[in-house]
Amino acid sequence: MSSRAMFIFAAISGFLLVAFGAFGAHVLSRSLGPAEMAWIHTGLEYQAYHTLAVIGLGAAMLRRANLWFYWSSAFLALGIVLFSGSLYCLALSHLKFWVFVTPIGGLCFLVGWFLMLIGALRLKRKADRHE
Repeated sequence: MSSRAMFIFAAISGFLLVAFGAFGAHVLSRSLGPAEMAWIHTGLEYQAYHTLAVIGLGAAMLRRANLWFYWSSAFLALGIVLFSGSLYCLALSHLKFWVFVTPIGGLCFLVGWFLMLIGALRLKRKADRHE
């Protein structure tokens, strides 16, 4: 993802995060049970953390293009969609199919963070060579 795409994704994700969080707190909490609300809360929490990470990657990419950060942001974005999205769908639909999607999203998060680590380590090496 380019910096522009990262910021666009983060803006949409942040907007949906706030909107769905408010909807959950004011509307869904009246009709869903504690387990469903916990799933929604977990989805919102992970969406928030990873949206901030995508923003950080976008900012880093403005300074210096980094293929590792590019792929990291793509995996983090996919993780948001699959992990948080599946928890929202599970809470709202009770279709057990979604429990198989959630771990795939979690794996995407792990891959994204690992790729970010590699990209960060490679930035250090490049900076050392130029000094």
